[in-house]
Amino acid sequence: MAIPKYDEMYRAVMDCLADMQVHKSKEIKDLLALKYRISDEERHALLPSGHQPIFDNRVGWTRTYLKKAGLIDSPARGTYQLTQAGKQVLAENPAVLDNHYLEQFDSFRQFAESDSSAHAQPSPAASGDSPQDILDNAYQKINNALYDDLLAEIMKQTPAFFESLVVKLLERMGYGGSLENAGTVVGQSGDEGIDGVIREDKLGFSLIYIQAKRWDLDKTIGRPEIQKLVGALAGQGASKGLFITTAQFTKESREYANKQHTTKVVLVDGHMLAKLMQEYNLGVSTETTYEIKRIDTDFFSDDLD
Repeated sequence: MAIPKYDEMYRAVMDCLADMQVHKSKEIKDLLALKYRISDEERHALLPSGHQPIFDNRVGWTRTYLKKAGLIDSPARGTYQLTQAGKQVLAENPAVLDNHYLEQFDSFRQFAESDSSAHAQPSPAASGDSPQDILDNAYQKINNALYDDLLAEIMKQTPAFFESLVVKLLERMGYGGSLENAGTVVGQSGDEGIDGVIREDKLGFSLIYIQAKRWDLDKTIGRPEIQKLVGALAGQGASKGLFITTAQFTKESREYANKQHTTKVVLVDGHMLAKLMQEYNLGVSTETTYEIKRIDTDFFSDDLD
């Protein structure tokens, strides 16, 4: 099941606190995960920034907005409790409990209005997205545009440039050692379908055989091409292969690669290539850095349990 947005969990969080007792943050998250059938994999899925699970972040904003409305309180670090106002809301049992409903509370309305005017755009309360959602969506859009631009630039270059790019990327990722002694021969060997070889470690205990293809972005690479690579690996007595391309792989080609047991074949398509270039700062430069900070609860409490 998809992870609900923060404003879709108001009722569920308040129901968790309906007994008016103090509950720990972890307990609330576990109950919500059970209610919405959130799998362990979904609970561990990270925001695009990679610093926090999406589920934890959204539950955090749910609690924040309910606190702004005065419906829940945090009597101690990491604990939450329903307020009398919150108890009254549950007793009224509104048909819909959303941001529009919360606007009847002065404290929430003031919060939403100040947030909207400060940024000259619809507030999170109006859009249904939390501030973190808005930031992450913008971050993802910027990166997607960057990926497209990177691939467009690569396609303007020569095949030799692409081969060199592959070497540099693998170097940035920690393979091979230095450019001078990595043992990489991309584009030079032409040995039975193998475009190059690079050491998996700096001492050369294990080798990775590479196919690097700068093909049209809309081209799809099917199972036969992967079978050729597997055959070439067998001919070299190799157990590890990398097929890296600007094109795309079909579902069948990926399934075939995943089924290999005696050889490990990794497929990197154009989107993943661009993403790796961004992650390892190859062909890109940092334009702006934003530092997002949160309260340090440990600073304000001696209780570290």
